[in-house]
Amino acid sequence: MNRTRHDGPLIVGGGLAGLSAALEAARAGAKVLVVTPEPLLNACSSAWAQGGMAAALTAADSAELHAKDTEAAGAGLVKPDATRALTAAGRETVEWLAALGAPFDRDAEGGFVVSLEAAHSVARVARVGGDGAGRAILSAVVAAVRAEKLIEVWDDARLKGLAQDEDGRVVGAVVARGDRLVEITATAVVLATGGAGGLFAATTTPAALKGEGLALAARAGAEILDPEFVQFHPTAIDVGLDPAPLATEALRGEGARLIDGAGQFLLGAEDDADLKPRDVVARAVHAARSDGRGAYLDARTAIGEAFPHEFPAVFAACMRSGLDPRVSPIPVMAACHYHMGGIAADADGRTTVAGLYAVGECAATGVHGANRLASNSLLEAATFGRRAGAAVAGETGGGRPLPVVVSPDLPEAAMADLRTAMTAHAGVVRDANGLLNLIALIDQLESRHGATASLLAARLIAQAALDRRESRGGHYRADYPQTDTAAEHTRIRLAQPATLEAAE
Repeated sequence: MNRTRHDGPLIVGGGLAGLSAALEAARAGAKVLVVTPEPLLNACSSAWAQGGMAAALTAADSAELHAKDTEAAGAGLVKPDATRALTAAGRETVEWLAALGAPFDRDAEGGFVVSLEAAHSVARVARVGGDGAGRAILSAVVAAVRAEKLIEVWDDARLKGLAQDEDGRVVGAVVARGDRLVEITATAVVLATGGAGGLFAATTTPAALKGEGLALAARAGAEILDPEFVQFHPTAIDVGLDPAPLATEALRGEGARLIDGAGQFLLGAEDDADLKPRDVVARAVHAARSDGRGAYLDARTAIGEAFPHEFPAVFAACMRSGLDPRVSPIPVMAACHYHMGGIAADADGRTTVAGLYAVGECAATGVHGANRLASNSLLEAATFGRRAGAAVAGETGGGRPLPVVVSPDLPEAAMADLRTAMTAHAGVVRDANGLLNLIALIDQLESRHGATASLLAARLIAQAALDRRESRGGHYRADYPQTDTAAEHTRIRLAQPATLEAAE
């Protein structure tokens, strides 16, 4: 194994959260190393985000109202302090990104154009080019990173393990660069490894994101918070692609409607019926498909001929599949879209393990609770990413790293079996029998292929879903449809490989 010493923080991940952290750490004078398995702008969820960034940007809105909507969507598990820190920084974060060159849509007076999305009480989602926010915002951040002399980027390095000293402090990581393993020691490690959508057969996220950062943090002793809460987007475009293209929620905000094959409304005829929280809409889509009625997003009247310039990404995805959304409803399905649970972290990214930070989708800061409010994820990535960068810049490191156990990879065929089972049994609707079958499959795959990080991530989700005997937010149990009066977090620590125990 090759070894290298980096005198500064190591950031694992090249999405909006990781790069925001890198910029802020460099601004504080730290020398930053960013490692990512793909070139910047590739294979990260930030670049795929369509809707935009939620923030209080108009006279009709406020940070307090934004926080209230976030807490309502989160079904009792949103942490108020973290949420208020997030929403209070909304305008500042959007303006920071705009100053970097993010071309947010503007009105004639120069203000931010905002749109309405589900469960927001007012229009507050800042957009770019209709549905191109993620890539445009991240492109501006990438340009700033490439211009920063204190930031070095390795775009061919995949995380394989975390290095700890004898006190348990994280002091670096092992990455794979081609067929070589490299151990990097650093003053601290920031995980910005994204979500776990690649564990599901039906997903809107890059398939390479399999929750491996979550799993390796758990192995290092970090507390894992609420891993059972996975958000399923109700309008993934069902045209047989993996990952599935996304039809942004902003389409429904502009009046597009969900219908079945007979043209009947899925959620009712009221104008705002399709703007309920995502878990409610996802279950309606799932039920219509399960019943054989089909599910479609009808934007012919609401968008029609404006599709090519109002929603160019969705229009292009449809046309590539031989579907013209101006004249035909779009077939849709509910697909894994965002992991609300993750590595327990505060608003500065600090986890329960010294020297280890987590930001973005792999982190669980408490701002999403059981059901993420639409377009809060890009805001969280940039806002808390910057805070983590400022915090990690002050870290001074620890002792010598102990030997690192490198996680094996799961073979492609076994991963396909796991993904199919995760969608079937840990998807929109769950029950005990399905989850027990899923856990049995994980046991079998682990016995054949070893304790891979992806299998551990799947186990964390499945076991927590089995243990939560209620329905709340994105977690729906057909055998426990009630919502308990008291909202309780799931807190998990890894006792030993492949074994879970509740945190004290």
